[in-house]
Amino acid sequence: MHKSNIYLTPSQATLKIKHFCAYQERCHQEVKEKLFSYGLHTNEVEQIIVLLIEENYLNEGRFATQFTLGKYKLKHWGRNKIKYQLVQKQISPYNITKALKEIDQEAYYTILQKTAYKHFKTHQKILHQLKINKTTQFLLQKGFEIDLIKDVLTEIITNKPD
Repeated sequence: MHKSNIYLTPSQATLKIKHFCAYQERCHQEVKEKLFSYGLHTNEVEQIIVLLIEENYLNEGRFATQFTLGKYKLKHWGRNKIKYQLVQKQISPYNITKALKEIDQEAYYTILQKTAYKHFKTHQKILHQLKINKTTQFLLQKGFEIDLIKDVLTEIITNKPD
């Protein structure tokens, strides 16, 4: 929750929150927290949220898609981590599923391969099994699926690209 000493009228808060939403995609939870930080009451916050949705400042599906593609392309997160973060932001299961479908399967696998190879290669001076374990753990933390991780590590080990 944002702590703030700013107290705005509903019309002032609406204007301010429109700029907040226009600057970048926001989820409903984030906008609600911001509105409450302006000292508004629940019914006022709900009315503003409805207005923002009607005027297309707030769109959960659009947010989920942009969040998903951004985290995948820029931070190379896997689907599991993205899904977890979207659940934390209270995005609906429908919009999460729809957003995750936007990830290109081949490109996803290629990113996993590059990330795995890069991490595997950094551990030159440790035992082979420990290298595999460390890389697996790293990729799990990035949110990639265990079956895909196993496939990629098998490729790396059998191809011996070192």
